[in-house]
Amino acid sequence: MILAVSGRTDSFVQFITVLIIFLFVLAVTYWVTKWTAGYQKSQTSNANMEIMETIRLSNNKYIQIIRIGRKYLAVAICKDTVTMLTEVPEQELVFSENNTSGTLGFKDILEKIQKKNFLEKEDGRDE
Repeated sequence: MILAVSGRTDSFVQFITVLIIFLFVLAVTYWVTKWTAGYQKSQTSNANMEIMETIRLSNNKYIQIIRIGRKYLAVAICKDTVTMLTEVPEQELVFSENNTSGTLGFKDILEKIQKKNFLEKEDGRDE
C-alpha cells in the first residue's frame, strides 16, 4: 500500500514538474517573440519610406502605393520584379482616419470579424 501511494506521489510530482517547465518555456517564448517583433519593427521603421496600401492581384502579384519622401508612387510587385507604374498626386489619395499605414493590426482584424458576426446574428443569417 505504501508503495502504491509513493508511486502516485512520484507521478504527481513529475506531472507538476513538467507543467512548470512547460509554463516556463511558454513564458520565455512569449517574451522572446515580443522582443523580436519590437526589434524588427525598430529596424524597419523609417521616416522616409512607407507602404500606404496594398492590393493583391493574384498569388504573387500585388500593386502597392508607397510613400518615398513626399512623393507617392504606384508600383507593381511580382515574384521576381518590382515595376514603377506611376506617381500618384497626394490630392487623389483618400487616407483612412483610423489606419494610415495600410496594414491592420490583430486587434483591428479581430474587431472587424466580431462586428461582422454580430451583424449577421442580428440579421438572422447565423444558423
